Amino acid sequence: MPVWVQEYSWRQTDSAVYLSLPLRGVRVTPANIFCTDQYLKVSIPPFLFEAIFYAPIDDTNSTAKIGNGIIFFTLYKKEVAMWDSLTLANANKEKLQYLRENAVLKAHEKAKEETEAKKVTKQEHKKYALEATMKLEEAERKRIEDLKEKERQKVTKELDLWQNQQKDAEKQKRVQKEGELHQEVEQLKEKKKEKMNKTRIPNEGTSKTMLKSTKGHGSYSMFSEHLKEEQLPAPRSAATIKVNFTSRVFPTALRESRITEEEEWLRKQAEARRTVSADLSELEDLKEEEKNPDWLKDKGNKMFATGNYLAAVNAYNLAVWLNNKLPLLYLNRAACHLKLRNLHKAIEDSSKVSRIMKQLSRLILKIKL
Repeated sequence: MPVWVQEYSWRQTDSAVYLSLPLRGVRVTPANIFCTDQYLKVSIPPFLFEAIFYAPIDDTNSTAKIGNGIIFFTLYKKEVAMWDSLTLANANKEKLQYLRENAVLKAHEKAKEETEAKKVTKQEHKKYALEATMKLEEAERKRIEDLKEKERQKVTKELDLWQNQQKDAEKQKRVQKEGELHQEVEQLKEKKKEKMNKTRIPNEGTSKTMLKSTKGHGSYSMFSEHLKEEQLPAPRSAATIKVNFTSRVFPTALRESRITEEEEWLRKQAEARRTVSADLSELEDLKEEEKNPDWLKDKGNKMFATGNYLAAVNAYNLAVWLNNKLPLLYLNRAACHLKLRNLHKAIEDSSKVSRIMKQLSRLILKIKL
């Protein structure tokens, strides 16, 4: 059972009520106080104080000070007037219960409104913070773009200046080259003039001599005399020219051939001839039945059945060397490699089988067509 606190003191003015509630020996916190506009409850087990006010108060501006075992309430009235008593007099239990429940409902609604208001305020704060962040980011982006534009303009100016310098340097070089060419042309002209002057002097002497000679011999002209002095070159000697053609394996002309492909084909042919010549010496020691691919295939099948996979691979290898167009040989050898865990070689033999089968199918289609 709670202990009802009956000792308290209060005083009032036209606008406020001052209530002093002594609670010694207990620790009071704001959580122990519940107050609405017409209801006050202080619950500190085992003590309990409850008051339904004579008139409504302003619970938002009212205050409570806790200290020295006393709770001092300052309650502001909603209407300026003097109260006849602190609590409502002559109220039955039903009315008191209704007032308590109404106060609790009002407190819940008020708390809900405050929570929603806090939520709205929080959302507004978030929105404001987001807008402020976006503005700051936009300002920073604009600042970076301005810096980039300034750097771009600076680099463009430097590039234009460098290009102008290069053009000026090329222009100076061109002018210098033109000057040098002009000097060389002038020098060549001078040398030509000197040669012409040198050649003119002996021509004048010869003309005088020719004139003198015409005076002595009336029947000869100066042209006939000049022809006598000139010596005609000897005729060219006859000879034969031998033309040697480059020896080629292919009948086409060298200018119409593909040299790289021809060299690759010749290299492969040479390797095949070397392989055949090397393997012929090994075949000389074999018996006649051992040179038969079918006999070697059957022998490899028997060794595979007994579990001697290495000997079966050797038999299939020799059979493939003798006849590389039988897909069953590659298929059986792939099975041996699979047993020996030589997966790469098994894949190679299986791929060879698929290629041979594709070639055979194309050949059959051609024959049918």
